[in-house]
Amino acid sequence: MVDHGKRYTEVKKLAETGKVYTPAEAVGLAKKAATCKFDETVELHLRMGLDPRNSAQVVRGVALMPAGLGKKVRVLVFAQGDAERIAREAGADFVGADDLIAKINEGWTEFDIAIATPDMMGKVGKLGKALGRKGLMPNPKAGTVVAAGDLPQTIKEARMGRVEFKLDRTAIIHVTLGKASFEESALMENLTSLMEAVVRAKPAGAKGQYIKSVCLTTTMGPGFMLDLRPTMALAGA
Repeated sequence: MVDHGKRYTEVKKLAETGKVYTPAEAVGLAKKAATCKFDETVELHLRMGLDPRNSAQVVRGVALMPAGLGKKVRVLVFAQGDAERIAREAGADFVGADDLIAKINEGWTEFDIAIATPDMMGKVGKLGKALGRKGLMPNPKAGTVVAAGDLPQTIKEARMGRVEFKLDRTAIIHVTLGKASFEESALMENLTSLMEAVVRAKPAGAKGQYIKSVCLTTTMGPGFMLDLRPTMALAGA
């Protein structure tokens, strides 16, 4: 048994056992429960009706967070030639080719998202061990391997707040929605965008109930179970 402190024991009362909440109710309660001295992160956890061992049922996608994520996103771009110039003009924090690859091989990973042009992937692919375990490897399915002409828009979206989601080995999707200090309307915007993206990413091999349950929580707060019907309605489903 975990021995929770007085603060958690008090805010836990906000989450009634067995009760489900509308998305708006859950957002409001999660903000009330975020009573720590730091700005807690708001998270969404979706239990999916999928088999992560079946490649036809794997879910992976990207959602744009209209209200951002509450932090500065450091963007790195692997590019060379004209693409390098385009990336620099678009405002990427770090741009390069062999020089960046060598730096990362030495252990440097002070960035939040990595983007690459297709011609760079032969070299970038060798960084699998360094970037893969940190979730930083550019991937076409995640929209982070793009042509030079698409770099400005991709970099802009990364700055806005762009989260990648994927099914883990326990058939759950974990995603950051923003900060507890956000206005409720901002968190609802991000929640809506995320639900739309997850529904769009439904694999053809999915069978039965796609999303089984959804829980909204904060870094140090209790979980609030969402009523599936109004939650799915956010995505028009």
